[in-house]
Amino acid sequence: MENIKIVKNVKLYNKEVRAEFASIMRDLMTHKDFNRLADIKQHINYTRLKHSMDVGYFSFYIAKLLGLDYVSAGKAALLHDLCYHRRAGFKHNMKMLRRHPKDALSNALSICELNEKERDIIAQHMWLITTLRPPRSAEGVVVTLVDKYCASKEFIGSIVKREYAHKACRFPTNPTGSVKD
Repeated sequence: MENIKIVKNVKLYNKEVRAEFASIMRDLMTHKDFNRLADIKQHINYTRLKHSMDVGYFSFYIAKLLGLDYVSAGKAALLHDLCYHRRAGFKHNMKMLRRHPKDALSNALSICELNEKERDIIAQHMWLITTLRPPRSAEGVVVTLVDKYCASKEFIGSIVKREYAHKACRFPTNPTGSVKD
């Protein structure tokens, strides 16, 4: 019963934790190679930068709540998709899906030092989708699950927004509420 009370009191957007995350991760978040992700679409209406920032913050926060190494979780989560592939059709996207953890790890190592836990988190963040080997740490499981949650939320949110936007454009109503022809 005590755990339920704790969960009910957790706010996903905690100002203090967000400020701590931004302070600790400032060098990475301002790095020019990391910010190149802003130019790459991911999950339809999102950028790879926005996705990486969300996964980074939520992984940091959840790991902190669980008493885990939240700095490693947040850092690896920020860098988990640090690759510059662009969409180019289904076949290319499937190849990129399998390859991007290795590319992200290589790119991350080119901009900062990573400990073994952070390397494993990045390399295994596609666990159960492209690899059967799970992450070696609880932080890796947190990042993997947060990544899947954020990706699902972004993808479904984009589809729903696009669907409603399409209907709104196709079937505008006049002030009386009737459909225009």
